[in-house]
Amino acid sequence: MSIVTKRSAMTLFSDPRDQYSHRVRLVLAEKGVTVDIVDIVAGKEPEDLAELNPYNTLPTLADRDLALYEANVITEYLDERFPHPPLLPVYPVQRALSRLWISRVEKEWSSRLDLLMLGKGRETVLSKARKELRESIIAIAPIFAEKPFFMNEELSLVDCCVAPILWRLKEVDIALPERSTKALHHYMQSMFERDAFRASLTEAEMEMRE
Repeated sequence: MSIVTKRSAMTLFSDPRDQYSHRVRLVLAEKGVTVDIVDIVAGKEPEDLAELNPYNTLPTLADRDLALYEANVITEYLDERFPHPPLLPVYPVQRALSRLWISRVEKEWSSRLDLLMLGKGRETVLSKARKELRESIIAIAPIFAEKPFFMNEELSLVDCCVAPILWRLKEVDIALPERSTKALHHYMQSMFERDAFRASLTEAEMEMRE
């Protein structure tokens, strides 16, 4: 039986090691949404996934007759579909700033992490990506001392984007200097200990920090 025909009302097709799939799983966990999660290894996507997503990419969310792909599209849909707790600010300016931060994080952090997680290519290229990612995170670390969450008093979609990246730093051999990133380390510990964050982890992700 195909994965498409046997799915229930809401199903997430997820890569168990991918930061973008993790982001969606974290939002689902924070919302307390019951969902069937189908783990699919990148590069081994079943052909019938293309019935839901023409690009055959992960994550892909199927909610009854609706199929969505691209992590940001999925997470904003989930925030509107399940409004409590809200993960985007109420006011348009703050919402726009949250989206801008997510865009910046993806350009400056996610793209480099993708390269490192793949682990392919010349060592000089990987070393450059590792150095740039580490320096970029250290440079922004002081903002974590200002508020309990990323530029916010409440957990937001920005945190759901940032936390899966920080969780993977050990996996890609990035260590942060504790003295100059003390507030960031506190943020990481606080995020990683959240019940929803623990619930969002796959077995493969748990092994990343063992």
